[in-house]
Amino acid sequence: MKNTSGIILFILLILCSLSSVLAQKKPEKKDWISLFNGKDLSGWDIKIAGQAVNDNYKNTFRVENGILRISYDEYEKFDGKYGHLYYNKPYSYYILRFQYRFVGNQTPGGAVWNVRNSGVMLHSQSAKSLSFGQDFPVSLELQLLGGLGKGERHTGNLCTPGTEVYMKGKIVNDHCTDSDSKTYDGDQWVTAEAIVLGDSIIHHVIEGDTVLTYEKPHIGGGFVSPEYNWKTAHIDNGDEWIKKDGKLLKEGYIALQAESHPIDFRNIEILNLKGCTDPKALNYKSYYQKSDNSKCRYKK
Repeated sequence: MKNTSGIILFILLILCSLSSVLAQKKPEKKDWISLFNGKDLSGWDIKIAGQAVNDNYKNTFRVENGILRISYDEYEKFDGKYGHLYYNKPYSYYILRFQYRFVGNQTPGGAVWNVRNSGVMLHSQSAKSLSFGQDFPVSLELQLLGGLGKGERHTGNLCTPGTEVYMKGKIVNDHCTDSDSKTYDGDQWVTAEAIVLGDSIIHHVIEGDTVLTYEKPHIGGGFVSPEYNWKTAHIDNGDEWIKKDGKLLKEGYIALQAESHPIDFRNIEILNLKGCTDPKALNYKSYYQKSDNSKCRYKK
């Protein structure tokens, strides 16, 4: 009788334990979206200075073996053909993550400062809104730099064509601001992220480390410098941008930069942080940082 009672008690304890485990909520799935399908450039627009929208001059942007490549093997000289590849949907609150690596040698004619230099533009204007000869979009550049084999060379920096930001409560007047990242030499893959929260705060993350943070991104500061201004950057509507001085950047496009050194990208993904924040909705996510309850779906 005692043995039977012990067995029953043991079974009850196991059932209670299983019930407790089953009652626990499953970890919330994060809906990462791939921006690059690994096959072609679907969903992306091309704009190269001096070329029409989606004119892929000399096959600069291409897909090979599942990798999105920015290549210059068909160029004799770079000839100022600054280009960008724009994802065709704007975002405001999101996490962007991707991997990149620098490969090969710089294209002849590229500027000295563009050796192992590229970037990803955040809160950018669209490809179609650029002037015909415009070199760079008004945007926030998550600058990517590769090591030169000696000394420090940080990556995940910030450059600000046509824009300004605040850091620790003070406006930043420099066009580019160094991060405190490690230096990455050679052709190794590096994982980078941008955590973008509208017009409030943005973090640059390299290999899991937050290397730069800034706030209140807005239009302003001229374009780059008195010498490299709206006119010299071949921007036809500079007066319109000047009138927007101080306007906060709440959203924009994401663009990959091409400025004379070959670079590869892969695993380009985005986690939208703006969506339904009603817990009663089918598509509620606790990780959303910005409400858009027009997107909520409910049981019928």
